[in-house]
Amino acid sequence: MKIGMTEILLILVVALFVAGPDKLPYYAKKFGESLRSIRDISSEATKEIRENVVEPLNEAQKPLREAMEPVTEMTKEVNDNVREIKKSFTDLSKPTKSEPVKAKTDDFADAQPSVPAAERNAGAPTANNSAEVSPGVPAADTESAAEADASALAV
Repeated sequence: MKIGMTEILLILVVALFVAGPDKLPYYAKKFGESLRSIRDISSEATKEIRENVVEPLNEAQKPLREAMEPVTEMTKEVNDNVREIKKSFTDLSKPTKSEPVKAKTDDFADAQPSVPAAERNAGAPTANNSAEVSPGVPAADTESAAEADASALAV
C-alpha cells in the first residue's frame, strides 16, 4: 500500500487540527522515535532468525548436498545415455546417402495388373458353395434335405 502526496498532506492537516500547532512538533518527534525503535526491533529479529534458524539449516543441508552429488551425477549420465540411444534409433530410421530410397507402395500398385473383385473371388469357396446345394434349394434347407435323404436310405 503506497501513500501518495495528497494522503500525506491530508494527514498533516488533520493532525494540525487535532493536536494544534503547539504540540504538533512534539508528536512528530515521538512518532519518528517510535518508527526508529520498530526498525531496530525488526532488524534484531531478522538477525536472530538468520543466526538461529537459517544458518543451522544451511549447515544441516551441506552433508545432504554432498551425499546427493553422486546421485545427481549418475542421473545426468543416465539421461545423457538415454538421449544418445534415442538419437541412434532416430538415425537408424533415416536413409543414408549411400542407400537408395525405397519405393513407395503406390508405385507397386501401378505395376500390378488390376483384377476385378468378381474375378479374384471366383475360385474362392464361400459359405454357401462349400456344401453341395441343389439349385432352387435355400442354404438353410440343405441340412434338412440331407437328413431326409439319410432317413430315406435307412428305411
